Amino acid sequence: MYQDLSSNLKLLCSYYDSIAQVCRELDINRSQFNRYLTGRYKPSASTLRKLCDFFGVEEYELMLPAPQFARLIQVRPRPSAEPVASRIENEHLALLHKASGTQMDKYLGFYFEYYLSMAVPGKILRNLICIEKQDDGVFYQRTERLRESATDPAYHSKYLGVVVFLTDRIFMADYESLATNEVTETILIPSYKNRINRLNGLRLGVPANGVRTPSCTRVVMEYLGAQVDVRKALGLCGLYHLDDKAIDDSIREAVKNDMQPGEWHFRARSS
Repeated sequence: MYQDLSSNLKLLCSYYDSIAQVCRELDINRSQFNRYLTGRYKPSASTLRKLCDFFGVEEYELMLPAPQFARLIQVRPRPSAEPVASRIENEHLALLHKASGTQMDKYLGFYFEYYLSMAVPGKILRNLICIEKQDDGVFYQRTERLRESATDPAYHSKYLGVVVFLTDRIFMADYESLATNEVTETILIPSYKNRINRLNGLRLGVPANGVRTPSCTRVVMEYLGAQVDVRKALGLCGLYHLDDKAIDDSIREAVKNDMQPGEWHFRARSS
């Protein structure tokens, strides 16, 4: 639908080291920017103005036929590929991604995440997580669908985060991207089997309700595959009673938050 816009944006991005760099400097979500690059979506008026200011072009120019736009750019000074001053958090992330290497490659794909809900005590929450590789790092999205009763409306929360594999542990850190009111951390024990089934660990965060008491809970991530029907998977997400037959007994046992005699710290259970 917007193929000329797509081609023109790709040409402008080619003057930079990567699309990720462009997104960082624009302070725009990578998934959102990818929609424009596919040609299926047109940016809003404010985003279009932001793109034009960044690349140094006019709005009407960005919508020109691709061959005409290419000729126009050829006779102009090239867009600067010099990055703005690197933010310190980007340097830290780059270091962690480098240390992680390719060890996360086998864990890419979709998962159901299970843990005892912090917002609704006594129920198990099932979320959908997608872990994917982007440029030089591994990132993920957690989608949470919360409905306390059948008559209540469903609330959706989207968490965006980064994941690294460091010395035989998987570390995940994310933030709630819609309300930006929460950061969570999950630490998982990796699987050393060729076929991934489940990952066990601990999750640290705060309830989504007004209490916001820092809490820690056992978590299980159940591998679904590299590709899934996202709509159907999301339809299975939400709160479940502890005795609900839709939750496997082994998962129900694994997410119990109990401590054994003699234990001084709350620990994850290995698979």
